[in-house]
Amino acid sequence: MNKKIGFIGCGNMSKAIIGGLVSAGQVKADDIWVYDHKPATNQAMQEQYGITPASSAEDVAKQVDILFGAVKPNVILNVLKDISGSLNKDTVVVSIAAGVTLDTLANVLGHDRKLVRVMPNTPALVNEGMTSVTPNVLVTKEEADEIVKIFNGFGHAELVPEYLIHAVVGASGSAPAYVFMFIEAMADAAVLGGMPRTQAYRFAAQAVKGSAQMVLETGKHPGELKDMVCSPGGTTIEAVKVLEEKGFRAAVIEAMQQCMAKSEKMSQE
Repeated sequence: MNKKIGFIGCGNMSKAIIGGLVSAGQVKADDIWVYDHKPATNQAMQEQYGITPASSAEDVAKQVDILFGAVKPNVILNVLKDISGSLNKDTVVVSIAAGVTLDTLANVLGHDRKLVRVMPNTPALVNEGMTSVTPNVLVTKEEADEIVKIFNGFGHAELVPEYLIHAVVGASGSAPAYVFMFIEAMADAAVLGGMPRTQAYRFAAQAVKGSAQMVLETGKHPGELKDMVCSPGGTTIEAVKVLEEKGFRAAVIEAMQQCMAKSEKMSQE
């Protein structure tokens, strides 16, 4: 990709994106511009990756073809307002801020601006992220594909229309927390069964990871994969019976419904 890419804000997600870009060889390290309000962060990123540290957010905005706004949702609109006059006309602005709509971004930057809203999740930090990419109508197919490719560098990304963004929050943005709770509960049970705690976490986490991989790679329905594990009169069907009695599926669905409703409410505030 023969483009300059800029980051305003360099927290964990920016670091994951930059690491993915550099390791995949998608862009030259010195074509990545970074400005964080902590000078030590800019310096550390230059030493680690060879990126170009910037002296200000405006400095980044003037230089780059793709600009990532990677600051907190309560800060991003002020930051973008400050740099709007420094952006080139064709710069694609990518927002990672949860709950900030394309329309809200356009109100700050102008309705003639190429904007993309993305929703990554924390497994991006271990190259297993799932990211939704939502461009506005001014972004070309080629430009949208470039953004998807960037996020594919440390996991998987797909184009998603904005009306589905709350489902994305429920199914991947917030979902690691529920999965971590599930792993913790499984490990607690294994400890109850006599297994050492550290070993219990390894067994539980690997079981979740491997099961997810089977869904992704086999293309089989999760119910079919579940049936394959349930031998007649065996241990697994006993566990499944208890999960059904305790409302396992209903609890997950209701939790995600509440999560999606909260996401919707936040985007309207």
